[in-house]
Amino acid sequence: MKEPMWLEFARKHVGLSETPGKATTPIIQKWLLGLKAWWTDDETAWCGVFVAACVKEAGLSLPKHWYRARAWLDWGRPLAGPALGAVVVYERGGAGHVGFVVGMDERGRVMTLGGNQGNRVSIAPFDETRVLGFRWPADSLALAGFAPIPMLASNGQPVSSNEA
Repeated sequence: MKEPMWLEFARKHVGLSETPGKATTPIIQKWLLGLKAWWTDDETAWCGVFVAACVKEAGLSLPKHWYRARAWLDWGRPLAGPALGAVVVYERGGAGHVGFVVGMDERGRVMTLGGNQGNRVSIAPFDETRVLGFRWPADSLALAGFAPIPMLASNGQPVSSNEA
């Protein structure tokens, strides 16, 4: 069993951080240019940029407003629950946050690989009550053939509260 290609791309960037101040991390700037964004800095929320860059790298279509976390709720097809590699959209005030499901922890929290989680690409636990939806690409293979969703230890890590 293997992981979806977009998740393989995403994992390569775990640990990538924003550059403090006016400078921008080169790879984030490359994603912004490749996605034809009208901004080029990593001070603007970039969780949607990260997901879009990984999905695009896998050769899949993007939602019209890929830079908005909640726009991913209209992308692909809905899933009733988490699946390894699924796009997950969270409530965050009037805005949102988007990332990829990589597992569940011992407390039932969704372990999410995302960009702009504490100003970096990381895997963090999210409270399932914040989930607005799980999505799967309409133009990809069925869920069959991918590894099942793993149980991951969050090692006492608190639920994510910094996605800006």
